[in-house]
Amino acid sequence: MDDRVAGALSLPDDWPAHPDLSLALNRMGSFDWDLDSGLMHMDRPALDVFDLRAEEYDDRPESLAARVPPDEGERLDAMVARALRGGQANYGAYFRIRRRDGGLRWTHTQGFIRRDGDGRARRIIGIVRDATQELADSTARHELDLERRRRTSLVDATTAALAHARTVADVIEVLKNSRGLALLGATSLVMGLMESGRIHLVADGPEGSFVPGTRYTRTDEQYPMSEVVRTLAPRFIDSAADFAASYPILWPHISHLGITSAAYLPLVAQARPIGALGLLYRDKSGFTPDERNLLIALGSSIAQSIQRAMLYEQEHDLAEGLQQAMLPRRIPDVPGAQIAVRYRSARLGRDIGGDWYDVIPLPGGRVGTVIGDVQGHDTHAAAVMGQLRIVLRAYAAEGHSPATVMARASVFLHELDTDRFATCTYAEADLTTGVVQLVRAGHVDPLVRESDGDCRRLPVEGGLPLGLSAEFGRLEYPVSTVELDPGQTLVLFTDGLVELPGADLDEGVQLLTAMVRNGPQDLQRLADRLCAAVDERGGEDDVAVLLLRRKAAHAPQPGGRLQQHVAQNDPEALSSARHMVRAAVRAWGAKERADEIELAADELITNALMHTDGGAIVTIRVLAGPERRLRVDVEDRSSALPRRRDAGDTGVSGRGLMLVDRLADLWGVESRGGGKCVWCEFVIPVPG
Repeated sequence: MDDRVAGALSLPDDWPAHPDLSLALNRMGSFDWDLDSGLMHMDRPALDVFDLRAEEYDDRPESLAARVPPDEGERLDAMVARALRGGQANYGAYFRIRRRDGGLRWTHTQGFIRRDGDGRARRIIGIVRDATQELADSTARHELDLERRRRTSLVDATTAALAHARTVADVIEVLKNSRGLALLGATSLVMGLMESGRIHLVADGPEGSFVPGTRYTRTDEQYPMSEVVRTLAPRFIDSAADFAASYPILWPHISHLGITSAAYLPLVAQARPIGALGLLYRDKSGFTPDERNLLIALGSSIAQSIQRAMLYEQEHDLAEGLQQAMLPRRIPDVPGAQIAVRYRSARLGRDIGGDWYDVIPLPGGRVGTVIGDVQGHDTHAAAVMGQLRIVLRAYAAEGHSPATVMARASVFLHELDTDRFATCTYAEADLTTGVVQLVRAGHVDPLVRESDGDCRRLPVEGGLPLGLSAEFGRLEYPVSTVELDPGQTLVLFTDGLVELPGADLDEGVQLLTAMVRNGPQDLQRLADRLCAAVDERGGEDDVAVLLLRRKAAHAPQPGGRLQQHVAQNDPEALSSARHMVRAAVRAWGAKERADEIELAADELITNALMHTDGGAIVTIRVLAGPERRLRVDVEDRSSALPRRRDAGDTGVSGRGLMLVDRLADLWGVESRGGGKCVWCEFVIPVPG
């Protein structure tokens, strides 16, 4: 006999006549199965395990069929057969037997296989025992382990869900949604936060549970949240009767809700109470020690999330307030234009940016519009933005050309000795003529929306961002001149409006173009819609938007004028002046004489630039009187008066004033203090 097997069974040589008492004391029976004869000898404890009397068993395994259900018998037979074929020394299994009363109970068997010198199995000896209590204990341990895992999972799942909550409202939403309440095992919840020494109810319980007068409560009142904030100890209410007896003021108002128990937890962060949480239950009576410990642990986790959310909201409000304080307090009324502006702050705590917009009234009925973005997302970026906005506004108000405004702003930013640069677009618009001069410093191109709603990108030649152009000595900013027709809208924006996750800027601009095209006609609603779209896709960058629409019916008042300075060797200024004249002629109803007026004005301007040392100032206006006349003045600093002369058969100069004389109804020359003014007038029709 194998010593290890013999030792394990401790069977005497004359077994089964004298069974081992230690087996019987441990409610185990033993068996000896002779594989050659097929007989299986079982001792009395073994028969007791199978709930068999001695006379009911004839030492044949088939006699156990009444006690072993067929499926269990088949499983045992297959297991023994595998052990025999596989050369195994032992086997073991749990199986069910049917008791005399018809009930089932669990049994365990362990068999040891004896083989001869050739390895042939000759005998199996083993034990059987009642495993009902063992499995019950094991199941209880397993269930306890599962419960512990569930509690750990509950805390982990709740903490993970709260990790994504940024605001107090987010925390409440996580806790109140169906999954959050399921994790907590509650039907509903209430929450109050400390504000100025009082508890502010920020999350109501189930519908119909709000008690008038409890939106704000003192900590010394007889309410459960007041109690836990005051004592810093949780309050577990085990029954409706307990609730009614403990809080007689509150219970009559909520007794109809079917609440059978409740748990009120203090929300404590950094050793001070910040509020209280109440979990309300239906169909639950009392709380086990494990449940109480679990809820206390959850209360601590929720308190940390609430404090983090409160700090986030405070920081974000502070940052957003700083940003808003640096933006224009109001947008001025601009005759001839409709304007809508929006600023949408970043959504990450103090991560505000340097986005800004501005609207600058200018002399002569013109208006300057600015959209810009300082590099970075912090308070320093916002501070730089505030300074840059002020100086750019000042340069524009001084009357500098758009290119000069941008160049000076770049020098200013460079001299601030900051590591930030800024992108910007500055547009100077004359709403009477519709002439718009645009300068772009590394910024995204604007859009133009037509009066019929169509929308297109407006390519604008650009220079380096502000600060960088000064650092690299490239302060030349090209000016693009376009005409904004009545009803057209100029759309200026920062890149936060067109940044899309996983997409390039062009795709974002295309999407924005489609959105503007399909957006509402009203400018204010359109601006709201653009910012709402950023919120919907979860954009986390700042966004500034400026929409400027030229009104359809804006004519100059008698005596009003448009003016443009044209320096020598400045082709952009000359082109801009020509645009101004052309647009004024169209806007003031002089289309029938447009060619004559434009040609005469061009001759006067060219003459001044060619024959004087300085530049020229071009003024165009409509004169009031018996006849409606359009007048073009070209001033220069030369006191030498021009004279009309024949150019000769081959001459290429000298024809300017002759041409003006033939085109204009009147023309003349006036001496001015430091120079002269050459002018011409055209009779134009009165608007019908």
